[in-house]
Amino acid sequence: MAVRARPSLLSLPLLTLAATLPQVAHAQQAEPRKDADASEEIVVTAARTVLPPNALPLTIDVIDKQRLDQQIAISGSVTDAVANLTPSFSPTRQKLSGAGETLRGRSPLYAINGIPQSTPMRDGSRDGFTIDGFFVDRVELIYGSNALQGIGGTGGIVNQVTVGAPKTEGISGRVLLQGTADNDFRSDGIGGKAAGLVQWKSGRFDASFGAAYEKRGVFYDGDGRRVGLNLTQGETQDSTTVSLFSRIGYQLGDTGRIDLIASRFELKGGGNYVAVPGNRATGLPTSAIRGDAPGKPAASRTESVALTYTDTALGGGNFVGQIFFNRTHDRFGGEIAPIATFQDPRLDPAEKLFDQSENRSRKLGAKLSYERAVPGFEALTATLGFDALIDKTEQRLIATGRVWVPPSDFRSLAPFAQANLKLFGGKLRLAGGARYENVAIRIDDYYTLASTTYVAPNKATYGGVAVAGGKPKFEDLLFNGGVIVEPVAGIRAYASYAEGFTVPDIGRITRAIKVPGVDLDHYLDISPIVSNNREIGVEVKRGPLDGSVTYFWSSSDKGQLLIARASGIFDVQRQRVEIQGLEVNLGVKLPVPGLKASIGYAHLSGRYDADAVPDGKVDTDLDGTNISPDRINLAADYASGPFSARVQTQFYLSRRFDGKARAIDDANPLHPQKLFMNDFGGYVLTDAYVRYQTRLGGLSLSVTNLFDKMYIDYSSDTRLPNDNTVFYAGRGRTFTLGWDYRF
Repeated sequence: MAVRARPSLLSLPLLTLAATLPQVAHAQQAEPRKDADASEEIVVTAARTVLPPNALPLTIDVIDKQRLDQQIAISGSVTDAVANLTPSFSPTRQKLSGAGETLRGRSPLYAINGIPQSTPMRDGSRDGFTIDGFFVDRVELIYGSNALQGIGGTGGIVNQVTVGAPKTEGISGRVLLQGTADNDFRSDGIGGKAAGLVQWKSGRFDASFGAAYEKRGVFYDGDGRRVGLNLTQGETQDSTTVSLFSRIGYQLGDTGRIDLIASRFELKGGGNYVAVPGNRATGLPTSAIRGDAPGKPAASRTESVALTYTDTALGGGNFVGQIFFNRTHDRFGGEIAPIATFQDPRLDPAEKLFDQSENRSRKLGAKLSYERAVPGFEALTATLGFDALIDKTEQRLIATGRVWVPPSDFRSLAPFAQANLKLFGGKLRLAGGARYENVAIRIDDYYTLASTTYVAPNKATYGGVAVAGGKPKFEDLLFNGGVIVEPVAGIRAYASYAEGFTVPDIGRITRAIKVPGVDLDHYLDISPIVSNNREIGVEVKRGPLDGSVTYFWSSSDKGQLLIARASGIFDVQRQRVEIQGLEVNLGVKLPVPGLKASIGYAHLSGRYDADAVPDGKVDTDLDGTNISPDRINLAADYASGPFSARVQTQFYLSRRFDGKARAIDDANPLHPQKLFMNDFGGYVLTDAYVRYQTRLGGLSLSVTNLFDKMYIDYSSDTRLPNDNTVFYAGRGRTFTLGWDYRF
């Protein structure tokens, strides 16, 4: 179903400061949408309702095609675009893996046309790279824990809506050519992209077909060094990407439509470079030199097919039915130094065994929803729906054929109902609903890797443990409710409560079991995560102003934390987690025609129960693996005739991470854990974009990191204080020249 959202100045994160203030850094939330006639509407499908967004007690943002293309030209991907424009979203790692990237301190659910890209049983953290942004028409953001899209939305929903059906008879389309270069135009730092989309419409039938190819060079930091490569998790630098897209549709009568949408995305690492360790003590980042990476380079492949039927006037209501199939194959690379987790003296007594892993997942699902005003009581709008998902996932070591994460079957069945009551002509609305989640998991008996029981230096402790499989089942009734007050058109306040539901990264949990006698039928660590989100917000959208203030607080009794082992591999811990935050956004149309400015701010505070025997009291700060820094976004946009420009600056504010372990480490003059090195010093980044439209297409030039700032990326700076191989710098000044043409 759909939400109709009018384009407004502030709906998306806020924009950057004016071109007259190029040295000022800026932050933002979801940035403003392009101006449009008041009658023009944007359908926000992720909200699963046809009600307008001001009728919902939710924070909803839409990144339209213009802004999306602009940000992709600046930063390179849809994930980067969302991160740039959303202050409560973590800074991206500029890697293939998005592990630790969060929205409001929790993992978001990535979806394409509502199809979940996240894998519930073993999160490979590649879900932000499943389709090329060339085929994405807009990105819908729904903030905070909720169960609108089922499993996974504890931080929010990032729904990528693909290009729509053509509206004009005959042939139409778009082509794009782009070239990217580092600051010094080094040959290995040059990349390029070519993409095309052809659409055809004849009466009730239409079809769209497209392809995109991109080759990325290596990245260089602000000091002119190659940015280090993470061979295991994967890279976007030194890679090639091929993305295919197709859409076939047929109009059934005046209100019905059927669409078949298919896509295939594959990214392959080049394997032409290896990392050179840095030095955290001196601030020297990890770099890279030419060399042959061992094994097969990291790669990611996603294939998706969805058949959707919609009818906007079925029995007086709106019906949406969808069935989908999604398959992912994520290969992780190998490192030069043997990975300790993969060692087994029975296979190699010298403990020099090389191996690498791959995730395989298949999803089959269906989504049904029907919404209409209740006959005889038109002020009450009701929605009934049902979601089903089947997922099969495993993670294997491909060099030796060992099982790391056992084959796991996941099944979710979820009926839901929503209601929205309009009172006093819309000045007051009451909204609420419930969703029943019924989850079943099946894992057969298996044996963990030999290293799970290893206690150095005693090699006799190698061996692993036998784990009894099981068929655990979980069920929960999830509630949501809220009140919206809009005394004057364009000014509203709302308060809401919503529960989110997901499963933890069960693969990380099952593969790390190290004690014998575990029976998965009764293993509480694999129980679902239920997050409780409370939110209070005020919005003003009148005249030249578009502003909002939102406070939120969320908690989960058995949350999910990523905790690093000494080997650098992250395991999952289940502890109580509490997160609270404040988001402030303000956009304004300035007196100068065509000039808009915006500012966004996000403050997040997250803590968890770090006690070995949990007491339910949060006592330690969430680190950079689990929560984003405070941030300010400033932006300015200017458009006049064929010319448009944007300047944006992001202030990432410093942060200290306190807790029981930190207090002990600080009290020791030797600082054995070096936790002080995980403190975040902050940095400021500025980007710029200009475009000129001609009759032969549009020419654009974007500059990432305009002032060539040397900085350590947030993820590297706030985790693994003793590991110099993952101390990565951010990308330095980078130029992208593009040409696009519509026909």
